Amino acid sequence: MTRHEQRDQDAALSRRTLVQGLALGAAATVAGAGSALAQAGPAAPPTTITTPPRDFGPGGAPTTYFWDPDIIAVDPSFNDLAQPNTAIKRLYTGLLWAEGPAWSAQGRYLLWSDIPNNRQMRWSEDDGRVSVFRSPSNNSNGNSFDFQGRQLSCEHLTRRVTRYEHDGTATVLADSYNGKKLNSPNDVVAHPDGSYWFTDPPYGGQLYEGEPDGAGGPSNAGGKLNPRIGQPAGFVPGKRELPTNCYRIDPSGRVDLVVSEDQVPDPNGLCFSPDFKKLYVISTGKGPGDTGPGGKGEIFVFDVGSDNKLSNLKRFSDCVIDGVKCGPDGVRCDVNGNVWASSNAGRSVGYNGVTVWSPEGKLLGRIRLPEVCGNLCFGGPKRNRLFMAASQSLYAVYTATQGAGPG
Repeated sequence: MTRHEQRDQDAALSRRTLVQGLALGAAATVAGAGSALAQAGPAAPPTTITTPPRDFGPGGAPTTYFWDPDIIAVDPSFNDLAQPNTAIKRLYTGLLWAEGPAWSAQGRYLLWSDIPNNRQMRWSEDDGRVSVFRSPSNNSNGNSFDFQGRQLSCEHLTRRVTRYEHDGTATVLADSYNGKKLNSPNDVVAHPDGSYWFTDPPYGGQLYEGEPDGAGGPSNAGGKLNPRIGQPAGFVPGKRELPTNCYRIDPSGRVDLVVSEDQVPDPNGLCFSPDFKKLYVISTGKGPGDTGPGGKGEIFVFDVGSDNKLSNLKRFSDCVIDGVKCGPDGVRCDVNGNVWASSNAGRSVGYNGVTVWSPEGKLLGRIRLPEVCGNLCFGGPKRNRLFMAASQSLYAVYTATQGAGPG
């Protein structure tokens, strides 16, 4: 063999080796992508508990993982609900206490409450602009939209449930039960029969999120607080008169008791299953001046009869995960009946955010946020984006499912 022939043979071997190496590398890449698609366990990459904390904001470093490291599949089936190639985003910050997110499908905007600032905020889907939507808001907490696209709000200050009509007028749907003033309506949901269901815990009976009782009331027993300070002239403070119940507003305007304090103390978030045959009610901890049994941070579920009577009360979940109490607040269902609940784990930072449960009460997954999450809802043009009102900020992440509407 001549020297030129040897050189040609060596070059051919080199090219063959290179091609084989590239093929092996491509196969490894495909295998790696397959394992990423089938996330099987807790995420090991950096999370909200890293030092320094991860920056979720628009100016932060991009997420470089195929699965957001703070979206955790506890059960493999959660991979069918979570969207792999998307990241948790902080859309806005600078609030005092964010609550009550609700999606307007017609207006294509997200509405939520900043309770201590006595205002409602709006995030517009078309350009991401945030603006003050309503101020004052009567320290509104929970918001929703009914089947006609009308906004529903629970107001702490005025202790009532209000509906905003399409012509701009406001209708008071409920402010009392059996002649007694409501405590501080918290969350409200619409039913296809035209009724509205809402919870009435005592959390608005405090200076920060509403106004305390008049002198001698449960949240102002000593009369040292002056509820009229900071309020308009002529404001008349009320006193707590009712237990913490859950009510139904009939289309006729009649208010009926549907869940008593003895069944679910301190009811907070609530939602129907997609077929409206189940009602989920969250029982949170005691509020100001609360002398009743007090909640323990659990989720309960009822069967809803055709006559709107509730039966078969069960504890859906105690919301204890890895020995950590992930106190629930707001709750929504997706179209498959899975339950998405906000999580308040206090100083257990890695457990604040969202917990996701199957209709049978099995934990499927978690979404970790760097702040306590108060409430959530599904929205976006396809209703496949989860919006999370968390302490001082608003977060969002796309999912592989849709929320059960409306609101």
